[in-house]
Amino acid sequence: MTTQRHELFAISGLAIGHASDLDRLTGVTVLRFDQGVTAGVDVRGAAPGTRETELLRPENLVNSVHAIVLCGGSALGLDSMNGVSRYLEEQGIGLPTGFARIPIVTGAVLFDQSVGDASARPDEQMGYEAMGLANRHDIEEGNVGAGTGASIGKIAGFDRATKSGIGCYVIKPGSGLVVGAVVVVNAWGDVVTGEKLMAGTRSEDGQRFVSGVDILMNDQAVQALPGANTTLGVVVTNGKLTKAQALKVAQMGHDGLSRAVRPAHTMYDGDTIFCAATGEVDADVNVLGIMGAEAVEQAIRRAVYTATAAGGLPAIHDIRAK
Repeated sequence: MTTQRHELFAISGLAIGHASDLDRLTGVTVLRFDQGVTAGVDVRGAAPGTRETELLRPENLVNSVHAIVLCGGSALGLDSMNGVSRYLEEQGIGLPTGFARIPIVTGAVLFDQSVGDASARPDEQMGYEAMGLANRHDIEEGNVGAGTGASIGKIAGFDRATKSGIGCYVIKPGSGLVVGAVVVVNAWGDVVTGEKLMAGTRSEDGQRFVSGVDILMNDQAVQALPGANTTLGVVVTNGKLTKAQALKVAQMGHDGLSRAVRPAHTMYDGDTIFCAATGEVDADVNVLGIMGAEAVEQAIRRAVYTATAAGGLPAIHDIRAK
């Protein structure tokens, strides 16, 4: 089994691009599929911001998606997806209607206005730029793309939060199957490894990590702004799936989210997992779902591990070094 990031591009037709505003701390990440993919989505957070997720329902007509977008800017960041659509249309990519080709672009947003410039948000041009930068060589992690302004551990208030980012993890068991996950972590809660706290809420002096769940249990949490947190991810595979099976894999992907983020799926989070399948290899949906959940879990930890300090927030290595 291999876990190198570049192994994700053993999935034919997948390209990934980031556009990042490193000064104002926001950005866009695009998973591009020019030939289209079968996709599903499962939204479990109570404060989501999404585009075109209804068309992914198994009973609905459209069977092929051309791009999945993860971005900052909260609801205002949805504008960036217009730039993704414009780029695809210019390339002649989209659903043929007999009159025009309509690019099918879906995605979800996170709230990153609490880090960096609150007036910054990915716009149409940034989405267009991310599409132009999409490649099949490697995927950057940490403070890039949708992870540029991401943070975690806000149960005790933003002043005690920690910088997070975007992470990737790939599972390639040797049968030709590839299952990977790209996840941006902007959670209200903490990131854990088993029962061990990895990063998140910091102590009052900011020198160490403390359990946000314990703070909640002791009724000491700070009232949060609904929708100001979320974990967004895409499980991507070269396996063959129907739309209903892609939904099931997305649902199972949340198992990995709940293992790595504590608490998850709260009223303050918009937790959303997509699944995209290119259909190159026969695979059992149960196996894909189990691997997808593992990839999501590990990608979440990669998002924290690869992040660096920004916007006045320290990252995991800054706290560990103290």
